[in-house]
Amino acid sequence: MAYIDFTQKVHTRTKRNYLERVVEHDKATCARVAKQFGKEYWDGDRRYGYGGYRYDGRWLPVAEAMAKHYGLKPGDSILDVGCGKGFLLYEFTRVVPRVRVAGIDISRYAIENSKEEVRAFLRAGNATQLPFPDRSFDFVVSITTLHNLYVYDLRKALQEIERVGRGGKYIVVESYRTEEEKANLLYWQLTCESFYTPEEWWWFLEDSGYTGDYGCIFFE
Repeated sequence: MAYIDFTQKVHTRTKRNYLERVVEHDKATCARVAKQFGKEYWDGDRRYGYGGYRYDGRWLPVAEAMAKHYGLKPGDSILDVGCGKGFLLYEFTRVVPRVRVAGIDISRYAIENSKEEVRAFLRAGNATQLPFPDRSFDFVVSITTLHNLYVYDLRKALQEIERVGRGGKYIVVESYRTEEEKANLLYWQLTCESFYTPEEWWWFLEDSGYTGDYGCIFFE
């Protein structure tokens, strides 16, 4: 298991006012709305989540880097656990000719409003019970999703990723390295249930039997 950063550049493109989220709004109410993962979370006011999650091509370099690192080739199959609107999967179809993609997300709204080119390959579902046979995919990816699970479901999801994957695996989770980053994470997050340092993440992933790679995003 290796620590690899494919996503921090994408993450840091967004400017965040951490104090505003806890001072100007009732953050507990906002979190309850966000955890429904509906329209408000994806395309509502910024206080509830993304404030409008629209395709802008930012995931193309990430797909290119992953495809190169994991040696993805035409005809390979890719699963995105927590695919959201399918933007990353769409970029994989641009990067790897004839790649076969599949995505699953807890949000029916995200699936119904996903990138049209990949919508037919996405479905609503839970990461703890992936509706795919053993060893179905050459590459399994999960970006900023698994930290939204309580620890007992987190372990199940990791074991499910192991079960359906037959090749490379890569996940990204929220984390912190300093007390300042921990405070920023707590201020900003709306849906996170598992808060760990990178070292704790490494321990938990290994203890759960996960054999893929991982990365973290930090709220600097």
